[in-house]
Amino acid sequence: MKALSIKQPWAGLVVSGIKDVENRKWRCGYRGPLLIHAGKGWDQYGYEFLSNEMGVLVPRKSEHVFGAILGIVQMTDCVRGHPSRWFFGPWGFVFEDARKFPTPIPWKGELKIFEVTIDQGKEVGCDG
Repeated sequence: MKALSIKQPWAGLVVSGIKDVENRKWRCGYRGPLLIHAGKGWDQYGYEFLSNEMGVLVPRKSEHVFGAILGIVQMTDCVRGHPSRWFFGPWGFVFEDARKFPTPIPWKGELKIFEVTIDQGKEVGCDG
């Protein structure tokens, strides 16, 4: 199954269904189920931006999970523009049907979209 690593606090917002577009500098042709991995990095600027500019209450860094697969979304498109308040471009990965897993799955992230080869389909509620 395909996965995408995203820094916290953004990864948590994606699997919670709050953030429906992930901004990247590169175009992607993949569409379908996508595991969301929380990288080990923390975006302090993003954390402050969420509170000060977007009005989103985000838990403190110590309350986030890092280095684990947090949930799954459906990646439905990759666009150069989108009406979502989360689109900043230049490319936006459009997500729907976000589901947070009850228990994060520890996993090492990678760059770009990567393959996860674990047999967790029944446990995490996906078709693998």
